[in-house]
Amino acid sequence: MKPRIAIPVPTTNDAGYNQRSWPSYAEAVSQAGGEPVRIDLGASPEELRRLAAGCDGVLLPGSPADVDPALYGAERDPACAAADPARETVDYLLLEDAERRGKPVVAICYGIQSLNVWSGGTLVQDLMPMPVNHSAGSKIAVAHTARVLPGSLLARLLEPEEAPLVDGWLRLPVNSSHHQAVAAPGVGLRVVAHSAEDGVVEAVERVAGKAKNPGDLEDSGEIEGARDAMFHVEHSGERPQRGQFVLGVQWHPERSYSMSAASRAIFARLVEEAQRFAHGSRESQQEPAALDRREVSPGQSTETSSR
Repeated sequence: MKPRIAIPVPTTNDAGYNQRSWPSYAEAVSQAGGEPVRIDLGASPEELRRLAAGCDGVLLPGSPADVDPALYGAERDPACAAADPARETVDYLLLEDAERRGKPVVAICYGIQSLNVWSGGTLVQDLMPMPVNHSAGSKIAVAHTARVLPGSLLARLLEPEEAPLVDGWLRLPVNSSHHQAVAAPGVGLRVVAHSAEDGVVEAVERVAGKAKNPGDLEDSGEIEGARDAMFHVEHSGERPQRGQFVLGVQWHPERSYSMSAASRAIFARLVEEAQRFAHGSRESQQEPAALDRREVSPGQSTETSSR
């Protein structure tokens, strides 16, 4: 049985965007061996919980909306796009279910921002003029390179032919379609990639125990060159982890699936982790029945033994 991956419809505000974009996420999941499950934003809470319970992993897609700044305690910047409360609600329900049950999560573009805010982090609401055009769009196959921290979960998905080691960092070519970015990483998340040219955060992943704060990363050299306080402000706290696979990327690997081994590896790992979750879930459901069978003695009913 293929693992089922929940993918929210990107937005309530642009049907054309949904028609163009959702199928590309679904196709990438299908190509990786999973079964994409469409999560409509207008579904009732009961239906959303039912759909979430029937899925083995979560993929948070991009969106033309921006996360409501009030959710991370900020005043709205005039450049901030309209929020999409229905998408926020769906994302947070899926993230809560995934964390509670240990399901894997991959978050893309708006998805990484949603994940970060849900985790208690903050966002840069609008990227000032910088060396990189982060709003390059879908027609630009490679907008810039991301410097990826060696040894990170993301780094282990990369091949040296595509992401060579340069000056102690893996250099991965990526596309770019965003005007916001992670500022303070949320609780339990750490920054593992940033734009080589201007330090904009490009990837976060879940870590066990207490998350490092950005100052720790800079002092250790892990995020060398990304020193602007706009992107790295202190945020601390703890959230139980349980070994959950969580990866957020600011670029769009679904767009580069056919041309990028790294893009394919991201989806393959999501499906692999979802399969592992599904297998473990099925085993846990079978254990009580197996225990009952072992405990029932001749002539004793199963009903009596289970009391």
